Amino acid sequence: MQFWPRQKASSSHARIRTWNRGKDAKPLGFAGYKVGMTHLIITDNRSTSPTKGDSIAMPVTVVECPPMKVAGVRCYHLRNHKPVLATQVWADKLDKDLSRALALPQQSKTKIDSLKPELFCEFRLFIHTQPRLARLKKTPEVFEIGIGGNPAQQLEYAKTVIGKDIKITDVFAQGQQVDSHSVSTGKGLQGPVKRFGVSIRSHKSEKTKRGPGALGPWHGNFNWPVAHAGQMGYHQRTEYNKQIIQVGEDPAKINPAGGFMHYGNVVSPYLLIKGSLPGPAKRLIKLTTPLRANKNFSKEAPAITHTSLASKQ
Repeated sequence: MQFWPRQKASSSHARIRTWNRGKDAKPLGFAGYKVGMTHLIITDNRSTSPTKGDSIAMPVTVVECPPMKVAGVRCYHLRNHKPVLATQVWADKLDKDLSRALALPQQSKTKIDSLKPELFCEFRLFIHTQPRLARLKKTPEVFEIGIGGNPAQQLEYAKTVIGKDIKITDVFAQGQQVDSHSVSTGKGLQGPVKRFGVSIRSHKSEKTKRGPGALGPWHGNFNWPVAHAGQMGYHQRTEYNKQIIQVGEDPAKINPAGGFMHYGNVVSPYLLIKGSLPGPAKRLIKLTTPLRANKNFSKEAPAITHTSLASKQ
Protein backbone atom coordinates (compact mmCIF):
# COMPACT_ATOMS: atom_id res chain seq x y z
CA MET A 1 0.00 0.00 0.00
CA GLN A 2 3.03 2.32 0.04
CA PHE A 3 2.64 3.06 -3.68
CA TRP A 4 -0.83 3.25 -5.20
CA PRO A 5 -1.90 2.88 -7.92
CA ARG A 6 0.80 0.56 -9.18
CA GLN A 7 0.41 1.73 -12.74
CA LYS A 8 2.80 1.62 -15.65
CA ALA A 9 4.97 4.67 -16.19
CA SER A 10 4.20 6.75 -19.28
CA SER A 11 7.87 7.13 -20.24
CA SER A 12 11.17 5.36 -19.65
CA HIS A 13 12.57 8.47 -17.97
CA ALA A 14 10.94 10.06 -14.95
CA ARG A 15 8.88 13.23 -14.91
CA ILE A 16 9.96 15.79 -12.30
CA ARG A 17 7.18 18.06 -11.03
CA THR A 18 8.98 19.97 -8.24
CA TRP A 19 12.38 21.67 -8.17
CA ASN A 20 14.23 22.77 -5.04
CA ARG A 21 14.92 26.44 -5.67
CA GLY A 22 18.47 27.35 -4.71
CA LYS A 23 20.06 30.78 -4.37
CA ASP A 24 22.74 30.14 -7.01
CA ALA A 25 21.90 30.46 -10.69
CA LYS A 26 22.84 27.00 -11.93
CA PRO A 27 21.03 23.85 -13.10
CA LEU A 28 19.07 22.06 -10.39
CA GLY A 29 19.63 18.58 -11.82
CA PHE A 30 21.49 16.30 -14.19
CA ALA A 31 20.87 12.96 -15.88
CA GLY A 32 22.98 9.88 -16.51
CA TYR A 33 22.71 6.27 -17.57
CA LYS A 34 22.71 3.48 -15.03
CA VAL A 35 25.73 1.22 -15.54
CA GLY A 36 25.51 -1.30 -12.70
CA MET A 37 26.80 -1.85 -9.18
CA THR A 38 30.16 -2.51 -7.59
CA HIS A 39 31.63 -2.17 -4.10
CA LEU A 40 34.25 -0.03 -2.42
CA ILE A 41 36.38 -0.31 0.69
CA ILE A 42 36.09 3.02 2.47
CA THR A 43 37.13 4.56 5.77
CA ASP A 44 33.96 5.14 7.79
CA ASN A 45 33.61 8.86 8.60
CA ARG A 46 30.15 8.86 10.20
CA SER A 47 30.35 10.51 13.63
CA THR A 48 27.80 8.22 15.32
CA SER A 49 28.89 4.97 13.67
CA PRO A 50 30.31 2.16 15.86
CA THR A 51 32.83 1.47 13.06
CA LYS A 52 34.05 5.08 12.78
CA GLY A 53 37.60 5.14 11.45
CA ASP A 54 37.51 1.49 10.37
CA SER A 55 37.62 0.13 6.84
CA ILE A 56 34.20 -1.14 5.75
CA ALA A 57 32.62 -2.28 2.47
CA MET A 58 30.13 -0.01 0.72
CA PRO A 59 27.88 -0.94 -2.25
CA VAL A 60 27.66 1.81 -4.89
CA THR A 61 25.82 2.34 -8.17
CA VAL A 62 27.78 3.57 -11.17
CA VAL A 63 26.00 6.22 -13.28
CA GLU A 64 27.64 7.34 -16.52
CA CYS A 65 27.08 11.06 -17.09
CA PRO A 66 28.12 12.32 -20.55
CA PRO A 67 27.65 16.09 -21.05
CA MET A 68 24.14 17.31 -21.84
CA LYS A 69 23.40 20.00 -24.41
CA VAL A 70 21.08 22.99 -23.94
CA ALA A 71 18.77 23.08 -26.97
CA GLY A 72 16.69 26.02 -25.77
CA VAL A 73 15.14 27.99 -22.93
CA ARG A 74 11.51 27.80 -21.83
CA CYS A 75 9.77 30.82 -20.33
CA TYR A 76 6.85 30.54 -17.89
CA HIS A 77 4.31 32.99 -16.53
CA LEU A 78 1.80 32.57 -13.71
CA ARG A 79 -1.80 31.63 -14.42
CA ASN A 80 -4.09 30.71 -11.53
CA HIS A 81 -1.01 30.60 -9.29
CA LYS A 82 0.62 27.95 -11.50
CA PRO A 83 3.50 28.33 -13.98
CA VAL A 84 2.30 27.97 -17.58
CA LEU A 85 4.56 27.81 -20.63
CA ALA A 86 4.50 31.17 -22.44
CA THR A 87 7.22 30.86 -25.08
CA GLN A 88 10.36 28.95 -25.97
CA VAL A 89 13.66 30.11 -27.43
CA TRP A 90 15.77 27.67 -29.46
CA ALA A 91 19.54 27.65 -29.83
CA ASP A 92 20.94 28.90 -33.13
CA LYS A 93 22.49 25.53 -33.94
CA LEU A 94 20.89 22.21 -32.96
CA ASP A 95 22.32 18.69 -33.05
CA LYS A 96 21.22 16.42 -35.87
CA ASP A 97 20.46 13.64 -33.36
CA LEU A 98 17.78 15.84 -31.78
CA SER A 99 15.65 15.35 -34.91
CA ARG A 100 15.35 11.68 -33.95
CA ALA A 101 13.39 12.67 -30.84
CA LEU A 102 11.28 15.62 -32.07
CA ALA A 103 10.57 17.80 -35.08
CA LEU A 104 13.10 20.63 -35.19
CA PRO A 105 11.96 24.20 -35.84
CA GLN A 106 13.14 25.88 -39.03
CA GLN A 107 14.10 29.08 -37.28
CA SER A 108 13.44 30.51 -33.83
CA LYS A 109 11.26 33.59 -34.09
CA THR A 110 12.11 34.82 -30.59
CA LYS A 111 15.69 35.66 -29.63
CA ILE A 112 16.91 35.21 -26.10
CA ASP A 113 18.30 38.76 -25.95
CA SER A 114 14.79 40.14 -26.47
CA LEU A 115 13.39 38.44 -23.36
CA LYS A 116 12.63 40.55 -20.28
CA PRO A 117 12.74 38.81 -16.87
CA GLU A 118 9.96 40.97 -15.39
CA LEU A 119 7.46 39.48 -17.87
CA PHE A 120 8.01 35.90 -16.68
CA CYS A 121 8.00 34.09 -13.37
CA GLU A 122 10.46 31.34 -14.24
CA PHE A 123 12.96 30.13 -16.83
CA ARG A 124 13.96 26.50 -17.43
CA LEU A 125 16.58 24.86 -19.62
CA PHE A 126 15.31 22.66 -22.45
CA ILE A 127 18.08 20.08 -22.78
CA HIS A 128 18.82 16.75 -24.40
CA THR A 129 21.22 13.96 -23.54
CA GLN A 130 24.09 12.82 -25.75
CA PRO A 131 24.03 8.99 -25.57
CA ARG A 132 26.48 8.76 -28.50
CA LEU A 133 29.23 9.92 -26.13
CA ALA A 134 28.47 6.90 -23.95
CA ARG A 135 28.30 4.58 -27.01
CA LEU A 136 24.76 3.51 -26.11
CA LYS A 137 22.40 4.67 -28.87
CA LYS A 138 21.60 7.58 -31.19
CA THR A 139 18.23 8.92 -30.04
CA PRO A 140 18.55 11.38 -27.12
CA GLU A 141 16.11 11.97 -24.27
CA VAL A 142 14.62 15.49 -24.16
CA PHE A 143 13.35 17.18 -21.01
CA GLU A 144 13.45 20.31 -18.84
CA ILE A 145 15.76 21.22 -15.97
CA GLY A 146 15.06 24.02 -13.50
CA ILE A 147 17.46 26.86 -12.74
CA GLY A 148 18.19 28.32 -9.31
CA GLY A 149 17.92 31.98 -8.35
CA ASN A 150 15.37 34.65 -9.26
CA PRO A 151 14.05 35.13 -12.83
CA ALA A 152 16.67 37.77 -13.67
CA GLN A 153 19.50 35.49 -12.55
CA GLN A 154 17.94 32.53 -14.37
CA LEU A 155 17.79 34.46 -17.64
CA GLU A 156 21.38 35.67 -17.36
CA TYR A 157 22.58 32.13 -16.76
CA ALA A 158 20.49 30.77 -19.62
CA LYS A 159 22.11 33.26 -22.02
CA THR A 160 25.55 31.87 -21.16
CA VAL A 161 24.73 28.18 -21.70
CA ILE A 162 22.18 28.08 -24.53
CA GLY A 163 23.54 25.91 -27.34
CA LYS A 164 26.43 24.70 -25.14
CA ASP A 165 27.27 21.59 -23.12
CA ILE A 166 26.70 21.19 -19.38
CA LYS A 167 29.04 18.89 -17.47
CA ILE A 168 28.27 16.92 -14.33
CA THR A 169 30.91 18.92 -12.43
CA ASP A 170 28.95 22.11 -13.19
CA VAL A 171 26.01 20.81 -11.17
CA PHE A 172 27.08 18.34 -8.47
CA ALA A 173 30.11 17.81 -6.24
CA GLN A 174 31.56 14.91 -4.31
CA GLY A 175 29.83 14.19 -0.99
CA GLN A 176 26.63 16.03 -1.96
CA GLN A 177 23.13 14.70 -1.36
CA VAL A 178 20.82 14.20 -4.35
CA ASP A 179 17.34 12.88 -5.08
CA SER A 180 17.12 10.18 -7.76
CA HIS A 181 14.16 9.90 -10.14
CA SER A 182 13.92 6.80 -12.31
CA VAL A 183 11.62 4.10 -13.68
CA SER A 184 12.01 0.64 -12.17
CA THR A 185 12.60 -2.57 -14.09
CA GLY A 186 9.40 -3.77 -15.80
CA LYS A 187 8.10 -7.29 -15.06
CA GLY A 188 4.82 -7.15 -16.98
CA LEU A 189 1.56 -8.69 -15.78
CA GLN A 190 2.04 -10.62 -12.52
CA GLY A 191 -0.33 -12.34 -10.13
CA PRO A 192 -1.09 -11.34 -6.52
CA VAL A 193 1.38 -13.84 -5.04
CA LYS A 194 4.41 -12.27 -6.69
CA ARG A 195 2.98 -8.74 -6.84
CA PHE A 196 1.73 -8.38 -3.26
CA GLY A 197 3.11 -11.41 -1.42
CA VAL A 198 -0.28 -13.12 -0.92
CA SER A 199 0.04 -16.52 0.77
CA ILE A 200 -0.52 -19.60 -1.38
CA ARG A 201 -3.53 -21.52 -0.05
CA SER A 202 -3.82 -25.23 0.70
CA HIS A 203 -3.78 -27.69 -2.17
CA LYS A 204 -7.33 -28.70 -1.13
CA SER A 205 -8.74 -25.18 -1.53
CA GLU A 206 -11.50 -24.73 -4.09
CA LYS A 207 -11.26 -22.76 -7.33
CA THR A 208 -7.77 -21.34 -6.83
CA LYS A 209 -4.62 -21.60 -4.76
CA ARG A 210 -2.92 -18.35 -5.77
CA GLY A 211 -5.92 -16.03 -5.39
CA PRO A 212 -6.40 -13.22 -2.83
CA GLY A 213 -9.29 -14.89 -0.95
CA ALA A 214 -12.50 -13.00 -0.12
CA LEU A 215 -13.10 -10.17 -2.58
CA GLY A 216 -15.97 -8.44 -0.77
CA PRO A 217 -19.64 -8.22 -1.87
CA TRP A 218 -21.13 -10.23 -4.73
CA HIS A 219 -21.65 -7.27 -7.04
CA GLY A 220 -19.11 -6.56 -9.75
CA ASN A 221 -16.97 -3.90 -8.02
CA PHE A 222 -14.34 -5.07 -5.56
CA ASN A 223 -12.52 -3.00 -2.96
CA TRP A 224 -9.42 -1.30 -4.34
CA PRO A 225 -7.09 -2.39 -1.46
CA VAL A 226 -7.60 -6.08 -2.34
CA ALA A 227 -4.50 -7.61 -3.93
CA HIS A 228 -5.07 -8.45 -7.59
CA ALA A 229 -3.06 -9.27 -10.66
CA GLY A 230 -1.74 -6.34 -12.64
CA GLN A 231 1.27 -4.41 -13.85
CA MET A 232 4.44 -5.06 -11.83
CA GLY A 233 7.54 -2.96 -12.34
CA TYR A 234 8.13 -0.10 -14.77
CA HIS A 235 6.94 2.32 -12.08
CA GLN A 236 8.31 5.81 -11.53
CA ARG A 237 10.11 6.02 -8.20
CA THR A 238 11.91 8.80 -6.30
CA GLU A 239 14.58 8.08 -3.68
CA TYR A 240 15.62 10.91 -1.38
CA ASN A 241 19.02 11.95 -0.01
CA LYS A 242 21.35 9.64 -1.91
CA GLN A 243 25.02 10.49 -1.35
CA ILE A 244 27.52 11.04 -4.15
CA ILE A 245 30.64 9.15 -3.09
CA GLN A 246 32.78 10.14 -6.07
CA VAL A 247 32.66 12.23 -9.24
CA GLY A 248 35.06 10.45 -11.58
CA GLU A 249 36.71 11.56 -14.81
CA ASP A 250 38.91 8.51 -15.53
CA PRO A 251 36.81 5.46 -16.53
CA ALA A 252 39.85 3.18 -16.17
CA LYS A 253 39.52 3.50 -12.39
CA ILE A 254 36.04 1.96 -12.36
CA ASN A 255 35.78 -0.41 -15.36
CA PRO A 256 35.96 -4.07 -14.20
CA ALA A 257 37.58 -6.88 -16.13
CA GLY A 258 35.25 -7.76 -19.02
CA GLY A 259 33.07 -4.67 -18.50
CA PHE A 260 29.80 -4.29 -16.60
CA MET A 261 27.04 -6.84 -17.14
CA HIS A 262 24.53 -5.81 -19.87
CA TYR A 263 26.37 -2.51 -20.31
CA GLY A 264 30.05 -2.74 -21.24
CA ASN A 265 32.73 -0.22 -20.34
CA VAL A 266 32.28 3.33 -19.09
CA VAL A 267 33.84 5.89 -21.45
CA SER A 268 32.49 9.22 -20.04
CA PRO A 269 32.54 10.96 -16.65
CA TYR A 270 30.66 9.01 -14.02
CA LEU A 271 29.18 9.15 -10.52
CA LEU A 272 29.43 6.63 -7.70
CA ILE A 273 26.23 6.86 -5.64
CA LYS A 274 25.86 5.06 -2.33
CA GLY A 275 23.42 2.15 -2.39
CA SER A 276 21.18 0.96 -5.20
CA LEU A 277 18.98 2.81 -7.69
CA PRO A 278 15.82 1.54 -9.45
CA GLY A 279 15.89 0.48 -13.07
CA PRO A 280 17.91 -1.81 -15.36
CA ALA A 281 21.24 -1.07 -16.99
CA LYS A 282 21.28 1.66 -19.69
CA ARG A 283 18.15 3.37 -18.29
CA LEU A 284 18.23 7.13 -17.77
CA ILE A 285 18.33 8.30 -14.15
CA LYS A 286 17.63 11.92 -13.25
CA LEU A 287 19.37 13.42 -10.24
CA THR A 288 18.18 16.65 -8.60
CA THR A 289 19.13 18.82 -5.66
CA PRO A 290 17.46 17.40 -2.50
CA LEU A 291 13.98 18.61 -1.59
CA ARG A 292 14.37 17.71 2.10
CA ALA A 293 18.08 17.31 2.75
CA ASN A 294 19.24 15.59 5.93
CA LYS A 295 20.76 18.35 8.09
CA ASN A 296 22.70 15.85 10.21
CA PHE A 297 24.27 14.40 7.08
CA SER A 298 28.06 14.44 6.69
CA LYS A 299 28.91 16.61 3.69
CA GLU A 300 32.32 14.99 3.25
CA ALA A 301 32.51 11.82 1.22
CA PRO A 302 34.45 8.96 2.86
CA ALA A 303 37.98 8.21 1.71
CA ILE A 304 38.12 5.32 -0.78
CA THR A 305 40.92 2.84 -0.15
CA HIS A 306 39.93 0.19 -2.70
CA THR A 307 37.60 -0.08 -5.71
CA SER A 308 36.55 -3.52 -6.88
CA LEU A 309 37.64 -4.13 -10.49
CA ALA A 310 36.93 -7.87 -10.40
CA SER A 311 34.89 -9.35 -13.23
CA LYS A 312 31.12 -9.12 -12.77
CA GLN A 313 30.50 -12.16 -14.96
